[in-house]
Amino acid sequence: MSTMIKYIKESFNDILNELDWMDEDTMTAAEEKIEYMEEKIGYDEDILDDELLDRRHENVSIDPNFYFENVLGLLHTTVKENLIKLRSKVFRLGWETAPSNVNAYYSPTDNRITFPAGILQQPYYHKDQLWSLNFGAIGTVIGHEITHGFDDGGRQYDKDGRLDQWWNDSAIERFNKKTDCFKNQYGNFRLPEAGGSKEICERNCIMNGINTLGENIADNGGIKQSFRGYQKWLKHNGGEEKLLPGVNLTNNQLFFIAFAQIRCTNMRKKDAIGRLLTADHSPARFRVIGTLQNYEEFARVYNCPVGSFMNPLKKCSVW
Repeated sequence: MSTMIKYIKESFNDILNELDWMDEDTMTAAEEKIEYMEEKIGYDEDILDDELLDRRHENVSIDPNFYFENVLGLLHTTVKENLIKLRSKVFRLGWETAPSNVNAYYSPTDNRITFPAGILQQPYYHKDQLWSLNFGAIGTVIGHEITHGFDDGGRQYDKDGRLDQWWNDSAIERFNKKTDCFKNQYGNFRLPEAGGSKEICERNCIMNGINTLGENIADNGGIKQSFRGYQKWLKHNGGEEKLLPGVNLTNNQLFFIAFAQIRCTNMRKKDAIGRLLTADHSPARFRVIGTLQNYEEFARVYNCPVGSFMNPLKKCSVW
C-alpha cells in the first residue's frame, strides 16, 4: 500500500504539471498540499497495546446474557469519551475509524487519506496478486481519495486542513467551468432499476450530476493517477509482470477489469430511487462507465473505436 501510494502521488504531481487551466501559484500550493498529505494504513498501533486497551475498557461491563444492555453501555462510554474530548486539545494524529471498516476516506480538516484493514482484502487488494490488479482496484481508490483533496469540496481546505481559499480566483473559475462537463455527462445517465416502464424511466430515472460531482471528479482523477502509477511501477521493476494463466488479457486490460470489479453491485428499486435522490456517489454502474468513457488509455488498451459509446469524442477532465 505504501509503495502504491508513493507512485500514485508522483503521478498526481505529473498530471498537475500538465494542466493548462491552473496558474503557477495555485499549482505550487497544490504540490505542497500533496506533499503534506498524510496516510494511515490498516489500523492504529494502539490496538496492539494491551495495557492501554484495558484502561480504556476498565469501566465497561459486558454480560453475555444481555446484548441490548451491552450496546447501551458501550454507547454510554463512547458519549463520555467524546464529552471529555471537548475539554481536551485536539489530537490530529488519531484514527477516526475502526480497522474493520470496509471503507477508505479523505479528511479535508486533517489533509489525510485513510485505508482501514477492512478494505485491504479481495476484490480490492491482496498482497500476492498481480500489481495490475492491485493498482486497478485499491490503487484507483487511493487515487480517488487523493483527488478528494482537490475536488469541489476538498479544494477549499489548505495543506494544514484549514478552511482557506488557497486557489486564485482565475483557477477557481476555470475549475468550475470544467466541472460543468461532468454535471452534464453524469446528469444524462439513466438508472432503469429506479423505474418501471421505459416511458416512466425516461422521466424519473435520471441521475443528479450536481449531487455526485465531487465523487465523479475523484473517480476520474483516481483512475488516471493509478494507471500512471502502475506504469511507473513497471518501469522501475523490469518493465512487465507475468500474465494470469488461462486468461487472454494483458495486464493493462486486467487493470481496468479490476477497476470495474470493485463496483460490482446489485440493488432493489427503492434503493435505486433513494440513491438517485440523495446519494453523493453515482450508482456503481456509472462510476465505471462514466469514468472509462473519459479515459483515453482505456479506449487505447481495449481498441474502442473513436466515437463509440465507450470512446466518445467529448471527454470530461479536471485532474
